Amino acid sequence: MTRLSEQILAHAAGLPEGAPVSAKSLLHLGNRTAVDQALSRLAERRQLIRAGRGVYLRPIASRFGTRTPSVEQVVDALATQKGEIIVSNGAAAANVLGLTTQVPVRSVYLTSGRSRKMHLGKQVVELRHAPRWQLALANRLAGDAVRALAWLGPEKAEAALTTLKRKMPPDAFAELVAAAPQLPTWLAQAIGKAAYC
Repeated sequence: MTRLSEQILAHAAGLPEGAPVSAKSLLHLGNRTAVDQALSRLAERRQLIRAGRGVYLRPIASRFGTRTPSVEQVVDALATQKGEIIVSNGAAAANVLGLTTQVPVRSVYLTSGRSRKMHLGKQVVELRHAPRWQLALANRLAGDAVRALAWLGPEKAEAALTTLKRKMPPDAFAELVAAAPQLPTWLAQAIGKAAYC
């Protein structure tokens, strides 16, 4: 194994579980071409997992063998590394809030970055570019409500808001009401009607 490959593996071992490794973060070890080639060779040898274009992960060793990091860890680390907002999609948010019993089968997240797919072992994680209003209040209960309502659509929003007003803590519902001006007209009207009725 070359010295550069060993340095890359040592760097990856020092990162938290699920943190992505990219060529840009390794330019202090060598030029871009050499780093790209070393990453590619490490992926071929299964010492790193190629999750997507330019994104590599360190496999997690356990007593049962190696595994990929959890989707949540990878998404959180990717958001931090790339400076993007990444949140669960509307279907997952609606399920968490109890607005639907459907459990999403695919891992889909909304992002402020470009749309792309990542491969974590046999699982495909889809990142979809979303408008800024769907990313409002990221990682907050009110933000989950916004995404769930967007997924449900105008026809089901009023009934869902009645349920949310009953289930959500008052401060979280107040945060949703305060965010209404950032949202599309149909959603802002439905929130206003639910808040003052």
